[in-house]
Amino acid sequence: MSVAVLGAGAFGTALALSLSREGHAPRIWARDAATVEAINHEHRAPRLPAITLPDTITASTDIDAVAQAETLLLAVPMQSLHDLLSRIAAPLAGQRLVACCKGVDLAELTGPTGVIAHAKPRAIPAILTGPSFADDIARNLPTALTLACRDEAAGEALQHELSTGALRLYRTTDTTGAELGGALKNVIAIACGACIGEGMGDSARAALMTRGFAEMTRLAARLGARPETLAGLCGLGDLALTCTSELSRNYRFGLALGRGENFDAHLTVEGVKTAEAVTRLAAKLGVDLPICAMVHEVSTGGTSVTEAIRYLLNRPLKEE
Repeated sequence: MSVAVLGAGAFGTALALSLSREGHAPRIWARDAATVEAINHEHRAPRLPAITLPDTITASTDIDAVAQAETLLLAVPMQSLHDLLSRIAAPLAGQRLVACCKGVDLAELTGPTGVIAHAKPRAIPAILTGPSFADDIARNLPTALTLACRDEAAGEALQHELSTGALRLYRTTDTTGAELGGALKNVIAIACGACIGEGMGDSARAALMTRGFAEMTRLAARLGARPETLAGLCGLGDLALTCTSELSRNYRFGLALGRGENFDAHLTVEGVKTAEAVTRLAAKLGVDLPICAMVHEVSTGGTSVTEAIRYLLNRPLKEE
């Protein structure tokens, strides 16, 4: 089966590298001609500068040519996914489109598979998500992820196609749970980073992670997800990684907020837009997500970290 990666960022390139170790020759689509030149002729990826790529990985700016592969890994930021799919002329009928992004689309208030289904209704949507950093995958370090696809046969085929010696995939048909776990953990990671940056301590972070997980589960259940999905890699596993490591952009963004420091505006922080989207979605559904709401307020300058923490601590007492 042929596999292509749409997006030449760190995660997409790392996945291409992982697949190349198993005998695949993945093509990468990149917007930037300079990136294509670096991959094809210098065998290096601008987003993974310490890694040398094999010559079996090639790149192109021709998205329609690259999109002819049977399996497409969509490795672009969540808010760019709809635009990416609109660039492709073909209907991609019967092709497997695997979203490798985490978040909720601001326009449609759906996760990645919903965006895929809307833009390319004849394709087979799936999502690859869970606790991982691109550098770990690129260095062939052991990593386990969730592969979610409602089409069980397609999901099983993808699981075998994309798993490698170091990258182990677990399969589920619960795309809603997998999407929301990956999306909301970024929001909670911002909250945890702000907590540590403000000097509130590890006990406060543990409380935010736990109550944040409750919010993740609450919204997912309201949308029909299975609770056990959130308790797996794509929920609890990803939450644990992202809320405790400075390798996470979302966590580092939160740290900067808590410390009153500037953050690199060129870096994509998925949790910011996700906080806005899930706050709107929660209001529409009547679901209480106080931590997510406060992250949205703090991220957009509507309130300070200190005020947000005071608000959360002074909410009415209740049973767990």
